Amino acid sequence: MTTHNNPFDVLIVGGSYAGLAAAMALGRSLRNVLILDSGKPCNQQTPHSHNFLTQDGQTPAAIAQKAREQVLAYDTVQLLRANAIAAEKTETGFRIQTESGDTYTSRKLIFATGLRDNMLPIDGFAECWGISVLHCPYCHGYEVANQPLGILSNGNDGYEFVKLILNWTKNLTLFTNGPSTLTTEQHSKLTAHGISIIEKEIHKLEHQQGRLQNLLFKDGSSHALTALFARAPFEQHCSLPQTLGCELSDMGFIQVNDFQQTSVAGVYAAGDATTGFRSVANAVGAGTKAGAIVNKELIEEDF
Repeated sequence: MTTHNNPFDVLIVGGSYAGLAAAMALGRSLRNVLILDSGKPCNQQTPHSHNFLTQDGQTPAAIAQKAREQVLAYDTVQLLRANAIAAEKTETGFRIQTESGDTYTSRKLIFATGLRDNMLPIDGFAECWGISVLHCPYCHGYEVANQPLGILSNGNDGYEFVKLILNWTKNLTLFTNGPSTLTTEQHSKLTAHGISIIEKEIHKLEHQQGRLQNLLFKDGSSHALTALFARAPFEQHCSLPQTLGCELSDMGFIQVNDFQQTSVAGVYAAGDATTGFRSVANAVGAGTKAGAIVNKELIEEDF
């Protein structure tokens, strides 16, 4: 175990897009910054990233690699591959301990730790996640537009999801994976728009290297599909914000205000951990804002 006594201005837990963007803003503000990153981004299986100006169609890994190179060009910014496992408030700021036992201190703390998607217990679902089982039409809808698509959902969530995805294709089927919980009015509205509703229970997703081909049902029948839109349940990738007392919303996101400040003074959060708008572009924007606001707070304290 090593205790690093020289405090950083800012510790950033999470070194993906939001964390790197915050680090760039702080590095350009001449702040001493340490990024702690476990190297487990939630989009590591996604082949391409879209809807991000100048990087449309790039792989998430390539965007992150270029970002790291640019951020680490600022000599006040360091990145350490480490898993943060403990956090505490100190008289002068915060202390973070890593899995290896090393501890680091800082005046301010930014969490950019993202979310962990919990895969549905359907054979093939995890293998297709981010490739042909999709959560966001703004990220992936264009690439599968006007093709046979499905939605795995039910009830009011399924009804609203159908309305959204119908913009990208009219060849759309709602799979409720068991008895429908749609209201009579919702059912009638969907069928009036040509939406098929299939209540059979799904046995598995038939795919080739994550590329969906068919849904196989427990009764032995199948349905050919190009892609399936679904929302997997999620949890915070890192529990340290809650350890420090950061409040979560009813949906499980870290609560932040318009300046990315959490409910704990001196602790900020940005990226997927804070919002349902899960995209590279939104993460970068929120991270940049968090870095700038943290720098302003440091200026005010020191002036």
